[in-house]
Amino acid sequence: MSWSRRQRLRLVRGGVYAATITALVLILLVVDWGALGGALFKWGIVKDQFPDILTTALRNTVIFTIFGFAGGLSLGLLLAIMRLSGVRPYRWFAATYIEVLRGIPLLVTLLILGFGIPIATGWKWPNPYIQGSVPLALVAGAYIAETVRAGIEAVPRGQMEAARSLGMSYSRAMATIIIPQAFRIIVPPLTNEFVLLIKDTSLISVLGVTASTLDLARFGRNGVNDTANATPLVVAGLVYLALTVPLTQLAAWMERRSKAGRR
Repeated sequence: MSWSRRQRLRLVRGGVYAATITALVLILLVVDWGALGGALFKWGIVKDQFPDILTTALRNTVIFTIFGFAGGLSLGLLLAIMRLSGVRPYRWFAATYIEVLRGIPLLVTLLILGFGIPIATGWKWPNPYIQGSVPLALVAGAYIAETVRAGIEAVPRGQMEAARSLGMSYSRAMATIIIPQAFRIIVPPLTNEFVLLIKDTSLISVLGVTASTLDLARFGRNGVNDTANATPLVVAGLVYLALTVPLTQLAAWMERRSKAGRR
């Protein structure tokens, strides 16, 4: 008997569902939920995380994110304009920067800028906030540049031609006509970049932060060391979710609205 493609797909789906349900049942039967709950979520330890996790860890995470995003947005805008420039050296520099910084893991960039350059030159970072935010901004700028470039290229060419025909210079037309329209297009992906940057701040702790500059991830790890329990990390994860989920939903809503407006 020959099976149609739809029948084969149904058979495969049924097998996947059956395997998933079987695995869930086995987990429910085997796992000691009392011990697991005690290891991951002790209410007494949860209460001990407050208010420091909000007044110190959350505050520092937001500071690192805002500084990194502001620097990355400024750098990304500049790189995007250079990438689209008619001057070949500008295009080469921007393209090389973007490829290199996107190709190197953020952790490696943090270590090179945070430790490598100070060791090689004897220069010291003024404070931990700058030390953590600058690498974030440099890497974020490479990603944001491509987002901004895509937004600029999405603006109809006729807009630039019309502006130039009215006597505007290229830079004035770009600043007053093209870039404002591009930003309306790229607000949703920029919001997603902001969310990614929130999570990237968890890597800053490799630079060795002080007690006053602890981010959420480092605060959670310190709590695990102090309590021999994973609850502090779970609480830190929940705070991350409280930050990122609303922003992700906002980005999705703005994207739907933007698509509806272009129809």
